[in-house]
Amino acid sequence: MNIRGTIDRPLTHDPQKQAPMKPSAHEPAGSATPDFTISGANDSRQNRNRQMQLIPEALARAHMHERLREADIERQVTHLVVARRMQRRAERASMRARRALAMAVMQ
Repeated sequence: MNIRGTIDRPLTHDPQKQAPMKPSAHEPAGSATPDFTISGANDSRQNRNRQMQLIPEALARAHMHERLREADIERQVTHLVVARRMQRRAERASMRARRALAMAVMQ
């Protein structure tokens, strides 16, 4: 099975082993339409490559944002747990003080 490479995906990246660029026998030279330019294709390809290279960076940024959000929520939960624990402790101390006062008044 002999699969040929394309311009975007050559069979080899070694220029010595690549076939030389030759004009197509099916089209006369200079037959490209004016609205199709190689620079436009290259710009599009470079833009696509740049976007592809930025994808891991965007994923890392989103991942970091999610981790920061989770840490913030966990911090809020911890503060809430500590506050409830202190509230229960204060309520128990208040009940002990009431009991002690009631016992003192009863005697």
